[in-house]
Amino acid sequence: MVDLPEEQQAVALREVAEVGAQRSAALAEAERLTEPLRAAAVNAARAGANRNRIRELAGVSSKTLYGWLESAGLEIRPKRPAKERHA
Repeated sequence: MVDLPEEQQAVALREVAEVGAQRSAALAEAERLTEPLRAAAVNAARAGANRNRIRELAGVSSKTLYGWLESAGLEIRPKRPAKERHA
């Protein structure tokens, strides 16, 4: 039996299509959960939870978390300037 390149390509493209569809579904689910996650994070901050712990549990960057908190009207300390590194 001879494996044709076209058949190998078709198998590979079916795999790409399948994984791509799974990824799209996962991204859509993540997008759907972003607003409830933002609301939960803001509520936790208002309840006095440690912001670093909120960020860790939410799985978001500090920039994202602080953006959510700032847009919700919570007080955000200005970021400290980076320290100079000496060689």
